Amino acid sequence: MKKPVSAAPQRAANVPNEVRIIGGQWKRSKLPVANLPGLRPTPARVRETLFNWLGQDLQGLRCLDAFAGTGALGFEAASRGAAEVVLVEQDSALLSALNRSKTKLSANTVRVERGDGVAALRQRGGLGLDVVFLDPPFADGQNDVLVLAALAAARAAVRETGLLYLEAPRAWGVDELAAIGLQVQRQGKAGQVAFHLLRLLPAQ
Repeated sequence: MKKPVSAAPQRAANVPNEVRIIGGQWKRSKLPVANLPGLRPTPARVRETLFNWLGQDLQGLRCLDAFAGTGALGFEAASRGAAEVVLVEQDSALLSALNRSKTKLSANTVRVERGDGVAALRQRGGLGLDVVFLDPPFADGQNDVLVLAALAAARAAVRETGLLYLEAPRAWGVDELAAIGLQVQRQGKAGQVAFHLLRLLPAQ
């Protein structure tokens, strides 16, 4: 994620200073949103839809948020009982904020990890994760190369019945997902955000 290029970067329109966890044991707890260009936390209504799809109780699940940012997706999963949540982030300011949120919430099942999201997923190939969250930077509206790399790495890291969540600036099609062994279970759109819940294609 790019650092600010001016002394006083402008916050993007409609980006809040904080987001709230919407369900589970930390419901209504606030997470800070740093004033960084390109930081775009998943909207509350999208998170609500996603966790309706996943189920409100994630007891025992192992999750990884590969482009954590504010940590909204990962902390939401931990709030709902996930047994293990790894938040991967490269930006130093965001890492500090994630660690402060982890301490504030006493989120013992959450681990904050500095690093590249795709590399972190590749390191976990064959690990059998239950849910992987992918909300990579949108860049200049498109970032297909990064999304493809992240999807391929995530596919290898989840178990056979695992799920992948993808947030992107466009809807991904059936054929391009099938080419990397994935299929859409649910999908939706909110403003400029397309969101997908994906699963592995059955073995032929």
